[in-house]
Amino acid sequence: MSGMNGMNDVDLKITGRMLVDGTVMNGTVLVDGGRIVSVTRGRGLDDEDAAQSAAPAAARETITLHDDEVLIPGIVDTHVHINEPGRTEWEGFDHATRAAAAGGVTTVLDMPLNSNPPTLTVDALNVKKACAEHKAHTQLGFWGGVDETNLGTGMLKRLWDEGVFGFKCFLSPSGVDEYGSLPYPKLEAAMREIASFGGQLIIHAEDPRELAAHGGHVTDSYRSFADSRPAECEAHAVAQVVEAVERTGCRTHLLHISCGASLDVIREAKAKGLPITAETCPHYLTIDCDHIPDGNTAFKCCPPIRSLDEQDALWAGLVDGTLDFIATDHSPATAAMKAGGLAKAWGGVSSLQVGFRAVLTEAKRRGLGLTDAVRWMSENTARFAGFHDRGAIAPGMRADLVVIRPDERFTVHADELLSRNPISAFDGRMLDGVISRTMIGGVTVHADDFNEAGDPANLIRRPYATEEPAPSGSERF
Repeated sequence: MSGMNGMNDVDLKITGRMLVDGTVMNGTVLVDGGRIVSVTRGRGLDDEDAAQSAAPAAARETITLHDDEVLIPGIVDTHVHINEPGRTEWEGFDHATRAAAAGGVTTVLDMPLNSNPPTLTVDALNVKKACAEHKAHTQLGFWGGVDETNLGTGMLKRLWDEGVFGFKCFLSPSGVDEYGSLPYPKLEAAMREIASFGGQLIIHAEDPRELAAHGGHVTDSYRSFADSRPAECEAHAVAQVVEAVERTGCRTHLLHISCGASLDVIREAKAKGLPITAETCPHYLTIDCDHIPDGNTAFKCCPPIRSLDEQDALWAGLVDGTLDFIATDHSPATAAMKAGGLAKAWGGVSSLQVGFRAVLTEAKRRGLGLTDAVRWMSENTARFAGFHDRGAIAPGMRADLVVIRPDERFTVHADELLSRNPISAFDGRMLDGVISRTMIGGVTVHADDFNEAGDPANLIRRPYATEEPAPSGSERF
């Protein structure tokens, strides 16, 4: 535990149960100037803690947690599609970040699509920043993109210098005309260019030739859709990516892993020390394709949700560290975009407000718990993004904090969520974890039914944009 003697008045004092260093304990957190300045244990004090807490600072505001509440670090979601500008009717910064805060998410990294223009140029990045500046209710940062239009033009380095967190590419069609995919030779060229300035590539890995070979008839059965994008499409693409990383040394992250065959490839790549990280998503961990109602397009996403066996493999990959973390891949759309059946509907799951609680619920069912869910969705995601000031409750960290009642159950009702469109694959599910309060820099931006809304939070650059070199993949985890 850490604390400070002789402390002047502070902005905020929080007392109660809290998750510190992987353990839920009774304690007190002091916050001043948006940061945690002291964490002290509330019971079983050792001599140092007792001395530190003998003369506690006065606080302008005090929050005393109820017995069923736990203070946790805010969730850091590194994979979110907000879609503004250009497709704001799908979501937008205001709706997305309000939903995030209501779900315990305090930092959001926005993907370069499906906004239009996509974040392929500095001008497009600046347009997006201007849209978000007075709307974001969480900390908000941006990924850049790479396709053949900006490859080899110097634009990637310019975007990196402007503080994007890395560059997303697709190996298969992205789904929108204004954002192209990269064939394998161009992928390697992108890797070499990005590696030249220490950047990071993040990849939607599904093999386009495999997809074409398996693109059969999709019916109302979700299994038919899953069969049209089988696991080997992903696993083959992941293998190709790993070979390119081995040749180029580019720091590379694999998005939304959905199957066990991909894990085998990733495990081997990590054993070689390659700079590769990988994520999975709440929908792959909590839903299986054989229990999805026929014709329900809220569940359509790419890669598709797969079988219970694949789900079990993903959980094993999280436990053994093959998968580094969980991010939502929140990708909302309008009812019109979700119409037309599984063959034609937009592919994306809207989960920003409930994804963390869905993971918590399933983790508990599997004998894991709150500590694990927070590690995979706060501590590890923060480390991956280069944040040294969030993902834990400790002195010096940002006071981006969440109060949760982890054992209280609630039922998800899509029309009560704060996303712009009331469509959710989790509609009707009973989940654990009611969020009592979300704080950004010690300021409450969500309390129970969102009666409180703090000032919009800051837009953020990559933390090491001007401070230090980007860490290598092997240094991250």
